[in-house]
Amino acid sequence: MKNSFFTTSRSRRLGVIAIATTAALALAGCSGGGDSDGPTTLKFSYLWSGPEAKVLETIIDDFNESQDDIVVKGVSSPDQQKQLTSMSSSNGSFDISDNFGENVGSWAAKGVLAPLDEYIESESIDLDDFAPAALEQMKHDGQTYALPIAVHSFQLLYNKTLLDKAGVEPPTTMDELADAVEKLTVTDDAGKISQLGIGDAKTLTTLTTMGFAFGGSWSDKNGPTPTDPGNIEAVDWWQKNVVDLVGADNLADFKAGEGQYLSAEDSFFSGKVAMIIDGEWRAASASEVAPELDWGVTSIPAASPKLENSTQVTSSTLFIPTNSKHKDEAAEFLSYLLSPEVMEKFSLTLGNLPARTSLLDSDAYSDLPNFEVWADALTSPNAQSLASAPYSAEYATDLDNAFDDVVRGKSKAEKALDYVTTRTKSYTK
Repeated sequence: MKNSFFTTSRSRRLGVIAIATTAALALAGCSGGGDSDGPTTLKFSYLWSGPEAKVLETIIDDFNESQDDIVVKGVSSPDQQKQLTSMSSSNGSFDISDNFGENVGSWAAKGVLAPLDEYIESESIDLDDFAPAALEQMKHDGQTYALPIAVHSFQLLYNKTLLDKAGVEPPTTMDELADAVEKLTVTDDAGKISQLGIGDAKTLTTLTTMGFAFGGSWSDKNGPTPTDPGNIEAVDWWQKNVVDLVGADNLADFKAGEGQYLSAEDSFFSGKVAMIIDGEWRAASASEVAPELDWGVTSIPAASPKLENSTQVTSSTLFIPTNSKHKDEAAEFLSYLLSPEVMEKFSLTLGNLPARTSLLDSDAYSDLPNFEVWADALTSPNAQSLASAPYSAEYATDLDNAFDDVVRGKSKAEKALDYVTTRTKSYTK
């Protein structure tokens, strides 16, 4: 997974950033080359590692065996800063790579991403088959600079055992969700939380997703809109029904003691959190680390019927850097990676949703429990993505800080988001 919005693969990639620089250094200054009398050599530097990298290498082998004109050499290099440094130099170190949807606008504005529209046409890539919400993040100033290979949606997971014990049905409205959170939150004799009604894997993602479920919008054509009424209502709802219910200090103590994300000690997997808003990679992780957990997943409750099946969509993307010396060949390999058969193989390994909607009903994903709930949301008219703009990184940081102030009881929702508005005036345009 990636930066502020994540998947299992994303977290694995970012988790090893600090230690995985050797491969990137080995690539420095050696893009392409050696192909004047033979096949063109492409350097594919990717952020994935571990099992995702292994399946990616099998895909690379298949591509190399399928033709004689291009030889792709893959390198796992989970270091985003080195990735950007290479792309910002006159001589790049790779010809194709991957990142995350929220960075497309910023990187395109820096001029480090090659526009793909010409290649999309020459390679006959059918954009109508891709999740609309994911494609929104791929463009900057009317041009396409990246394409998604895997996408992610967020839904409400629940522990069936804990809900049955509390006499709670999976909630379908915000009022039912508030009632469920109260009934499922348990404190001990000292007032400390022993079971939390609802948790958040990452506050930024949870509260921006809740904003969509309340009809909010985090940006428009003129830029950031942090104080959209739906956004304020969502953050205020979370503050009153989750934070104030137990007290900010008490909640902070509980969160400080939570187990590692997606491990067997993860608070949802271990039964200390009854509900959580998170992505489809949970289906694969649960099977691995919590096979005995009896869990379900349902749509995030909506604030009104017209907002049913609201969710946030994020993307794992592929792109060609501007300083690639072999853009045409990179486009051919990119098209191969995005072909239905290859996309299915790759996304299935990650437990991620495929970016092509034609694959959502594939039997290949049938062994992933409850996977269809996340898949169905991908084509919902209420599926939205955060804007991918030059200011996205600054905006995400400010929203994260504002949400942290709210969750820690240092500020009210409207005041915290008002402050973000003042910050937006200095954002990169």
